Amino acid sequence: MRVAIIGAGRMGAGMAGRLRETGAEVVVWNRTREKASATGCAVAQTAAEAAASADVVIVSLADDAAVLAAYDGPDGVAAGLTEGTVVVESSTIDPETVRRVEPLVTGRGAVLLDGPVSGSTALVEKGQLTFMVGGPAAGVDRARPVLDLLGRQVFHVGDLGSGAVVKLAVNTVVLALNQALAESLVLAERAGVPRETTYEVLANSAVGSAFVSYKRAAFERPDEVPVAFSLDLVAKDLDLVRQLGERVGARMPQADTNLGVATAAVAASFGDRDMSAVAAYLRGLSG
Repeated sequence: MRVAIIGAGRMGAGMAGRLRETGAEVVVWNRTREKASATGCAVAQTAAEAAASADVVIVSLADDAAVLAAYDGPDGVAAGLTEGTVVVESSTIDPETVRRVEPLVTGRGAVLLDGPVSGSTALVEKGQLTFMVGGPAAGVDRARPVLDLLGRQVFHVGDLGSGAVVKLAVNTVVLALNQALAESLVLAERAGVPRETTYEVLANSAVGSAFVSYKRAAFERPDEVPVAFSLDLVAKDLDLVRQLGERVGARMPQADTNLGVATAAVAASFGDRDMSAVAAYLRGLSG
């Protein structure tokens, strides 16, 4: 199948590289052309041009504003769609944003799915992401050959928007783990136990998990590990959780606390650092 990737950030570029390695025909569009070129795939001049050449379009952008801008207008994703094309909106965004762009897609005879992912950039390179997909089952079936190249699990979780909801639920747990890890390490350090010693115990205790395992290097050697997911995106996602909670009447006291810490860390110039840098922020507060 021919695949278009809209957005060449960390995850979008990782998806493009993985698909290229599997032999898929891939075209990439990004607002900054240099990032698209760095994937080694064919580069489209516009999002519409990329979409026009594809059977499946995967959109992976930073936030709701970028998503809305990418779909609309004469050069947008929707303008290039043809009947039968499947669009997988994999960005972490508000479920209402997915529903807002749906008429742009279905108006061209295409199908929209919201299919955000769980997993690191290291996992996308191995084809081991987890997809949470909302939308019509027929569309999921058509997109599955591509999704199966990128992920080890594809969950069809319900109607359009459900994927975005489940992704925010997953991130609520992931970002709570990140906060708890940071606090526990700083606590032990301040009490005289090296972070590596504490992490070894945590990783082999009841709290050991895939997240604890793959974030180990980032927490133990923060200055040596590339950014996988930045703190400004942590704050963005937790704010989406807050908004969704308010709309549906779900109280989220822990997520609200974590949002406050992430927002403060971003204000303290930690926003472009990895999510594990919340520990460095807390160390500063601890003197």
